[in-house]
Amino acid sequence: MNKGITMAVMSSLTFSIMNVLVKLVSTRIPSSEITFFRGLIGTILVLIFMKVQKVKFSNKENKILYLRGLLGGIYMLTYFYAISKLKLGDVSILVQLSGVFVVIFSSIFLKEKLQPKTYIFILAIIIGTCIIINPLKFSSYSQYAIFGILAAAFSGAASITIRYLARSGLHHNYEIMFFFLFISTIVAIPLMYSNFIIPNTKELIILIIIGGISFIAQIFLTGAFSHQNAVIVEFVRYIGIFINNLWGFIIFKETITLQSIIGGTIIVISTILLSKTQKDK
Repeated sequence: MNKGITMAVMSSLTFSIMNVLVKLVSTRIPSSEITFFRGLIGTILVLIFMKVQKVKFSNKENKILYLRGLLGGIYMLTYFYAISKLKLGDVSILVQLSGVFVVIFSSIFLKEKLQPKTYIFILAIIIGTCIIINPLKFSSYSQYAIFGILAAAFSGAASITIRYLARSGLHHNYEIMFFFLFISTIVAIPLMYSNFIIPNTKELIILIIIGGISFIAQIFLTGAFSHQNAVIVEFVRYIGIFINNLWGFIIFKETITLQSIIGGTIIVISTILLSKTQKDK
């Protein structure tokens, strides 16, 4: 198997393991606290890697770096909260909406033009999302699903800042990762202050593993984009939906509904076509 594709699959697998651990520990630990520990462990690890590899901070475009960190931090908060309340499979489907937000935000902030047929795919994705969350029959489930959509939106916005930073070529990947992890740690502090729960030994071990495994997943993802066409990497990462559904079925005894299958299929196919349209311009 191609090295880039292998790393993309490994990225999806490691992120899915992180999701399982987040769902396990979120039965008692708030999402803000999980975000804090993930960010703290990741920050320590990235600083170690920067020290070993002698990577220095550029001290350039700091406003965009801070913005990337803020958007990424809010993404983590909403994403972990959605995982704690929804089925893993449904969250993995909803977060794929980030591709739609990337297209929309890139046209607004990066002045990248949209092709006319782009709007057809966006409409199809909206329909697929509505099938999953059923907004006409509002419930606590559809309310929590909104956090999955918000996670996708902030993930898409964060991706735009990464694309902007990548254009300049002034920043090492570790520098961008540092700002994301460090600021997400800071963002989580005021939110967890009033409801902080001291983790027991088992929970603390899980939180540390979450921080470590998410860092490994980021390395795999970066490597995938370095060795393979970005479009192919994006397509391969959809295997994460299958893996998350599998974990949900095996570990949490979750069953996937017909509306999730239909809506998820529409979202995945439409997002793939949308991504291909934008890349093939």
